[in-house]
Amino acid sequence: MTILTPRCARLALVLLMLTPMLAMAGLEEIIVAAKPSVVAVGTFNATSNPRFGFRGTGFVVGKGDMVITNAHVLPEVLPAETQTVLAIQTPKGATEAQLRNATLLGLDRARDLALLRIEGAALPALPLADDTRLREGMSVAIIGYPIGGALGFTPVTHRGIISSITAIALPAPTSQALNAQAIKQLRQGSFDIYQLDATVYPGNSGSPVFDVATGQVVAVINMVLVKGSKESALTHPSGISYAIPVRFVIDLLKDR
Repeated sequence: MTILTPRCARLALVLLMLTPMLAMAGLEEIIVAAKPSVVAVGTFNATSNPRFGFRGTGFVVGKGDMVITNAHVLPEVLPAETQTVLAIQTPKGATEAQLRNATLLGLDRARDLALLRIEGAALPALPLADDTRLREGMSVAIIGYPIGGALGFTPVTHRGIISSITAIALPAPTSQALNAQAIKQLRQGSFDIYQLDATVYPGNSGSPVFDVATGQVVAVINMVLVKGSKESALTHPSGISYAIPVRFVIDLLKDR
């Protein structure tokens, strides 16, 4: 048995007290660095009120000219008779925002991911992680627009952990329990998703999930893909949320 001297015991106590402070300092740096890369995704029409129609969150990847979001965030069809276009809105200072036109570049409907090309100068891209090293219990942070424009378009951060790594497509106990969505997912094959204990809202769809230790993106928040096959708590904001692993983002970016 090792007995600590009074001096060593005091040092150990100080280090124990400093650990949460150091973790918070790291998170503060991640937030400052990531906010310029987290964008609002929606549509723009010069004759509408409001002109920008918010639909979800996205984040900048690649060389700074592409944005990842959820596929369900995008409108099914843009009205042909209007001047409505896909657009993103980027933070610009404390009270300003900048609009940019966007075009659809790639889709992964099975994982509900979409890749957009954006106009204008390159934006800072977020670093993507190697998610093969993720473990349950890992601390994560989510940055996005949880309430859309209701309180202004300011990115908001939530914290949590990866509480479970689970398959999204689970066999139904009986044939009567199968529905169209479950059948579609089973045909496409199951894949792992991350269950988080962080509270998110519909506007968070497409938000990046960060590893608090490294600042790298490890997943993309999704609020629609799992509805009907997971807990009913997903129908409304709760302490349970799900995210798509970043490896599917990397696959979507290949050859772009």
